Amino acid sequence: MPGSSALPADLPAAAADGTRTLADTYGRVARDLRVSLTDRCNLRCTYCMPAEGLDWLPTEQTLDDDETIRLLAIAVEKLGIRQIRFTGGEPLLRKSLEKIIAAAKGLRTDEGRAPQLAMTTNGMGLARRVHALKDAGLDRVNISLDTVDPELYARLTRRDRVTDAIAAIDAAVAAGLSPVKVNAVIMPGINDHSIGDLARFCLERGAQLRFIEQMPLGPPSQWKRAEMITAQDILDALAEEFELSPVDKPRGSAPAALWNVTDGTRSGEVGVIASVSHPFCGDCDRTRLTTDGAIRSCLFSAAGDEVSLRELLRSGASDDEIGALWAAAMWRKKPGHGIDDPGFLQPDRPMSAIGG
Repeated sequence: MPGSSALPADLPAAAADGTRTLADTYGRVARDLRVSLTDRCNLRCTYCMPAEGLDWLPTEQTLDDDETIRLLAIAVEKLGIRQIRFTGGEPLLRKSLEKIIAAAKGLRTDEGRAPQLAMTTNGMGLARRVHALKDAGLDRVNISLDTVDPELYARLTRRDRVTDAIAAIDAAVAAGLSPVKVNAVIMPGINDHSIGDLARFCLERGAQLRFIEQMPLGPPSQWKRAEMITAQDILDALAEEFELSPVDKPRGSAPAALWNVTDGTRSGEVGVIASVSHPFCGDCDRTRLTTDGAIRSCLFSAAGDEVSLRELLRSGASDDEIGALWAAAMWRKKPGHGIDDPGFLQPDRPMSAIGG
């Protein structure tokens, strides 16, 4: 069982009705839950996993539908979660995805509202299921697309499926899952020349592009801090082809800094997520649930920092007991991810097992 199950002595007590906030000792409160529904994926992106894939978690170690839905209910009804994002691996590989989304949409926050539901996906098969997912309650979608060049996409993902990714974006736009966001990880000497092409592609479709600095979450040899493409590099490349101006509205806890982009004919918003060069840890409002039932307070948490809810869930514990342990996991959250610290160690889990 990862991490410690003991409750910190200074953990604030729950309210009389058992509700809590997922606060930490630095004054942050988690309102956004990232749920990994599977560690499996149908692509093999070079910056995420080896060509042969990974050793997937055995089914008996992963949360079933009822367990997942129960934890979602605890999160929303007792712990103050207002937004849920479903991730993987690839969440579309979860056959019961629509059932889980519908159950989540039926919950009510402390303000009496249904939680906002989003999904991060590679888009494989989304075009066939997009209407069912929207009908179930999905509000928004982020679709990964690191290049629109078919040959480069096939090299990056080790699958010749760029047409499926593009079809997913078009289907999501048509279905009204707005704003449809496109996630692009920019890597030196690989797809850094695609920055302008990706921006034009999204402007043409009315999708919102999100450029993401590459982070140390895949094979260790794939990331070097001194060689990474930074947010400023991305903005400099965009400025060569587009007019840029910062979006004039509060950013809050959102990870992306937004820019208005126009080519003289079309205009839209582009976000740049500078997780490495300009970390936003001080405003982080996220908590993460892995597919095997562990709470991670940070994307970069070490294995020893995880707190498993699975065995507590399976041993007959009450919702209040589970909520208390979840709150304890977040109470211990560190001030930042520490990527630039001399002693930084890449997480033991690969990105596909953590969730986006």
